[in-house]
Amino acid sequence: MEALKDKRYTEVPVPDNLDEYLNEAQLRTLRKVEDFGWQLAFIRRPLFQEILPVVVSDDGVKHGVLEEDGSINMHHKLLIRE
Repeated sequence: MEALKDKRYTEVPVPDNLDEYLNEAQLRTLRKVEDFGWQLAFIRRPLFQEILPVVVSDDGVKHGVLEEDGSINMHHKLLIRE
């Protein structure tokens, strides 16, 4: 359990090299939603699983998962801590 805690505190929530984590469709969508105040909140990077880029609304209330095809899944089952 300690190793998991350490990982959370050593990795930045949003890395500088987004093109290594997001595909073209995801990057395009991210740029579009940024025009409406949304931003990339974090990228979950679980071991041996697909990454989950999570965007958040400008008021911090709504969260969505940026899917592989560039769509935003607002009906995700992620538990978002405050």
